[in-house]
Amino acid sequence: MKTLSLFFLITLITSCTFNKIKIVSDSVSDYQILIPAQADSVLTHAATELQEYLEKISGVKIPVLTAEKREEEMHKIFIGDYPESESYNPHMIFYRVNGDDLIIGGGSPKSVLYSVYTFLENELGCKWLSPYVEIMPESDEITVSSKLNYEYTPDIETRTVHSELFYENHAFADKLKVTYEAFPGYVPEARVHTFHRFMPGSSFFDSHPEYYALRDGKRLTTQLCLSNPDVLRIVTDSVAAYFERHPEADIISVSQDDNTLHCQCEECMAINKEEGSASGSMIRFVNKVAEKFPGKIISTLAYQYTRKPCKTKPADNVLVTLCSIECDRSKPIEEGCTDFAEDLKGWKLLTDNIRIWDYTTQFTNFLAPFPNIHTLGPNIRFFRDNNAKWIFEQHSHNPSELFELRSYLTAKLLWNPESETDKLIHEFTEAYYEKAGKYIKEYIDIIHAEIQKVPDFFLFLYGDPSQGFDSFLSPEMLRKYDELFNKAEQLVTVSPDVLKRVKTARLSTHYAALEASRKGMTDKYNLPSAASRLGEFENVCNEAGITMMNEMGYTVDEYIDSYNKTIKRSEITNIAAGKKIIAITAPKKYAGEDPQVLTDGAYGGSSFYSNWLGFEGNDMEVIIDLGEKQTIDTVQTAFLQVSNHIVFFPEFVEVSFPEDWDNGNNRMLTGGGAQVGRPHGNGLRINTCRPLNPASKVNDIEYFNFSFEQVETRYVKIYARNMKNAPEWHNSSGLPAWIFCDEIVIN
Repeated sequence: MKTLSLFFLITLITSCTFNKIKIVSDSVSDYQILIPAQADSVLTHAATELQEYLEKISGVKIPVLTAEKREEEMHKIFIGDYPESESYNPHMIFYRVNGDDLIIGGGSPKSVLYSVYTFLENELGCKWLSPYVEIMPESDEITVSSKLNYEYTPDIETRTVHSELFYENHAFADKLKVTYEAFPGYVPEARVHTFHRFMPGSSFFDSHPEYYALRDGKRLTTQLCLSNPDVLRIVTDSVAAYFERHPEADIISVSQDDNTLHCQCEECMAINKEEGSASGSMIRFVNKVAEKFPGKIISTLAYQYTRKPCKTKPADNVLVTLCSIECDRSKPIEEGCTDFAEDLKGWKLLTDNIRIWDYTTQFTNFLAPFPNIHTLGPNIRFFRDNNAKWIFEQHSHNPSELFELRSYLTAKLLWNPESETDKLIHEFTEAYYEKAGKYIKEYIDIIHAEIQKVPDFFLFLYGDPSQGFDSFLSPEMLRKYDELFNKAEQLVTVSPDVLKRVKTARLSTHYAALEASRKGMTDKYNLPSAASRLGEFENVCNEAGITMMNEMGYTVDEYIDSYNKTIKRSEITNIAAGKKIIAITAPKKYAGEDPQVLTDGAYGGSSFYSNWLGFEGNDMEVIIDLGEKQTIDTVQTAFLQVSNHIVFFPEFVEVSFPEDWDNGNNRMLTGGGAQVGRPHGNGLRINTCRPLNPASKVNDIEYFNFSFEQVETRYVKIYARNMKNAPEWHNSSGLPAWIFCDEIVIN
């Protein structure tokens, strides 16, 4: 029996050796890397990348030679082999062993490069986690199976993750197999929302208002009138001029501007009625433009009012970009956004040329926890199954919550939608955060489990952490997240680089806790205790080079400055705290439409969801009842601006003291005092120091601080003048404007 067992052991070892080829053995290689004599720069780069990483693994530098200079006695690694069939897919990658030789090829030079990275990753265990962190095994032996034969063609042919990690690091983008930019192949100045570029209102509106949208009997520059033949002629001429200036570009966007105020003239409405959707007039118009440019691609949007498919088929050279901006991000789109899902299925019946514009982060709060990771895989698979061969995942571009993980994970899912999300997260967290990875993975698992306990929660792209304060961001859960990150940090204190990664990952829970502290939710989460956390948040942002809080240009420095002002405001003795608020004008929608939020001790941040009382299209006019006469000399409050959402500063704010207010009947007594319902000549007025104009900051807070000689009064009246409607130059021209006010402080 012993002799027989030894025989089988020798046979097994010999068999394993025969089933492998040794590229490197005992730090020696008898292989050469060969490229075609006419190899372009991409193929040459693919060969040198393979050479570099084989050397990193084994310490052996294998020579790169052109085919005619090869050493006959050496084994070969061929780079750049192409399929013989003329019908091969240019996106296909493959590698295989032929005898003792390794062949790495693909359907195009770029695909060959992707084949090299796939080989290094799949067969040798290389990992690229960020532009600055890669995992390389080290061994004096590199072997692969002699039966190796791998081939893959990605279903999604153009893969974009809107992340600076890829846009600013092209080598990393290649390793993760995504594009270097958001709109590859497009005319640079005409990528999206182009109507105003082709026909600016400043050039045409005064002489030809009929070129623009008719709304309620009035022409506006918000959109073009697509039934006007002159508009078609001018846009076509503009497209020709753009292509002439950019002969390298193959694609141009002919698409609506970023608002819903489309033309409702008789001709446009008739077309849309016949087509069953406002996309009808758009597709008919774009098809006519595309007819003039048969060798180019005309891209357009199926977005908001044009999202529903029409009856007319887009031309063969029309690319329809379907946008999922309205969807709830707490659930897969097919489950939680059925209207969008049906629209995509409808477009699938009309065209094979579908580009998806999807969204994966909270644009109002880049650093907020946004538990939607579990939806990424199902969404990408759904897009793929409905003709989408081009997917643009609009992440934050700038650093945001779990930025490196999300960039990596999204790229991986675009390359292979069948990949297991949980496995990818586990692999990344274990490698990127090292010993701390298990706690960060646990945090990810818990926060995603918590949001799924609230089936009716709407996780909005333009939402706010405050919406989760009674669920996945409750004080109890915030304490749990703090505990997990404390443990994670303790495990890597001796590894400064890894500790920095963990601290950066923690920014999102710090931010949520800071926003909870604005609201004064508990003794742990309140403004007096927020200063140390704010300091840590600032330090980590500075060390990580994080500068932006949201897509509106609100900076970390502005956030820190505003938060410090809020802390100082909270330290002022406020005799208005908890006092009754009498609303003369009606608030709308936000803060439960409860005027008492103006004295509840909660302060507003950069988003109108959190602690702000909103007034749409009307002035704010409120009276604070101090309960009895008191002597005061200061009144302070603040207003928010988010101009792309029609939230503007008031034109002015006025404070007055209506001593003849009849509290019992909620009205003014006759004679004397300030008058309700209009600005008050005897009040104290502060005009906005930032009047709205096209160059105004999109996201901002303005403080209105009144100081005056002592006044004895029971009632304090705050009046804020709303500009009522968005101005003509604004993309929401004519729509009602909002003003948002937070805590009123009186002393």
